[in-house]
Amino acid sequence: MFPISCPTYMEMTCVYKCLIFPLSASFGGKRCHEEVTAACSVNFMGEGLSVETEGKTDFISREIEVFQTEAEDLARKHKMSPESKKLFNVLILGVSFMFIFTAFQTCGNIAQTVITNLNSTDFHGSGYTSMSIIYGVFSASNLFSPSVVAIVGPQLSMVVSGLFYSLYIAVFIQPSTWSFYTASVFIGIAAAVLWTAQGNCLTVNSDENSIGRNSGVFWALLQSSLFFGNLYIYFAWQGKTYITESDRRTVFIALTVISLVGTVLFFLIRKQEDTKAPGEADSTNEIPGESSSAQNKMTKAVDAFKRSVKLSFTKEILLLSVTTAYTGGGIFGLLSKNNRFGRNPVVMLGIIIHFIAFYLIFINMPSDAPIAPMEGTDGVAYMIPSKEVAIFCSFLLGLGDSCFNTQLLSILGFLYSEDSAPAFAIFKFVQSICAAVAYFYSNYFLLQWQLLIMVIVGFFGTVTFFTVEWKAAALRARGSEYSSI
Repeated sequence: MFPISCPTYMEMTCVYKCLIFPLSASFGGKRCHEEVTAACSVNFMGEGLSVETEGKTDFISREIEVFQTEAEDLARKHKMSPESKKLFNVLILGVSFMFIFTAFQTCGNIAQTVITNLNSTDFHGSGYTSMSIIYGVFSASNLFSPSVVAIVGPQLSMVVSGLFYSLYIAVFIQPSTWSFYTASVFIGIAAAVLWTAQGNCLTVNSDENSIGRNSGVFWALLQSSLFFGNLYIYFAWQGKTYITESDRRTVFIALTVISLVGTVLFFLIRKQEDTKAPGEADSTNEIPGESSSAQNKMTKAVDAFKRSVKLSFTKEILLLSVTTAYTGGGIFGLLSKNNRFGRNPVVMLGIIIHFIAFYLIFINMPSDAPIAPMEGTDGVAYMIPSKEVAIFCSFLLGLGDSCFNTQLLSILGFLYSEDSAPAFAIFKFVQSICAAVAYFYSNYFLLQWQLLIMVIVGFFGTVTFFTVEWKAAALRARGSEYSSI
């Protein structure tokens, strides 16, 4: 009989599989045990195995069982809990938006400067006209964006929208007038779908205890894009008075890549496990995990559109629309967990901060500053204009803006957890319409009138928010769901 003093090839192969793939279902402990047993039952010389080999078989089997048990314990220990998975999704959502809007907002900030340097070429576009197109299409597209998200799902909706954002930025690599305005139309549509899907995804991955925190985390990551993008341009174009073709292409290629990175990151968002009871109707805010027929998809689209129209005329949405109209554009939300004082103190803090900023702007800048030519103005302010005060005002505006936006996201996700896509579409619709109106009148109204409009709308927006929050708090105290409003 041939003496076997070491494991056979089959034994070694199975042990290798168990060591390399300890967490794979294909090579579980039971299967490894069976393979080793089979390997050690091989009759090499027409006879049974030696006692030495049988002992080796038992030893290997015991070692594999011990290793598999330890591997399973390790897998259970490091398996992401549902709450951790939701927070992970929110972080990925925020980081993805940070990358995309680092590229897009930087592009928007320098677009007119770049276009000015292109005036001597065949390009005759206007950054202001482009923004008007974007916001106009954005507003109209919010009417059907919930239907798109209902059919495609939030994840794929954000991926496709991100590609259109990248396309818009890439236009500046080799700009032409027709491609610039065409991309403006497409990005207006993509923006509506992107923000509707974002609100949907944020709501799916939040509950009543985490919606405030998650809104703050998302807005903090999103708003950091302003810092990174502007910092990049500061170092890239520092001291330059003319933007050469080489400079332009280098910057916009980099911005396009950054936007694409953010788009790819959307694929890391994990699908939430279905926790519904059998027979319970699916909510439209779920990420579809299985294919559905064309008829079912069309039904979803029609239902989403009907809900959008219906929600538009509810008392709560109409009241919140005043607050939404005031917001234009969030670190504070990181501190806005589900505290016992509710959302009203945060919004109150935001409006006070804004009023202080408005007053400082009023005394620091000449009244004709918004409509002054590029060469400047001879107007006199109530104080000697100070760059430091202007920067401080910018900080106050951003801080106050974060107070409003995080709380609006929080209350919308709370009130309409079952209709998040239509609710957030209405939110962005009102916001984009008012932004477009503000862009229009800012070219004609003096500074004091623009600030007066902001004060009036901000005051009434705060009051209407308080009204909705008080009613929501009362319903929560009675144990009612916000979606029943």
